[in-house]
Amino acid sequence: MRGSGTVLVIDDENIVRQLARSVLERHGFEVLVAENGQAGADVFRIHRDRILLILLDLTMPVMGGEPTFDLLRAIRPDVPILLSSGYDESEAATKFAGKDFAGFIYKPYDVNRLVEAVSSALGLATEG
Repeated sequence: MRGSGTVLVIDDENIVRQLARSVLERHGFEVLVAENGQAGADVFRIHRDRILLILLDLTMPVMGGEPTFDLLRAIRPDVPILLSSGYDESEAATKFAGKDFAGFIYKPYDVNRLVEAVSSALGLATEG
């Protein structure tokens, strides 16, 4: 997959943000990062028109995934939001039932799975 455009990664773990940035930049994306939900919402407000996708961690200090998701949707309802967690996917399915999220990726990220999840969320074809 060769992408283009901007992806926002919201995660409290620096190593996760840096891995996602490295992988996605290698595949042609510009990547913005934020260390918690409040900072992510602030970045999104500034860059809302150019962000194609948000990769959102569910468990963070300051503002967790669920209130962040709702705030991001209030800012721009059509943005695809890919949920991420080190916990089970069923947690996301339960908390976000009825909400339109673009998918789920389990942490720690497998590079290929991250690329596939982003590609799928954006409707891009993967190479392979």
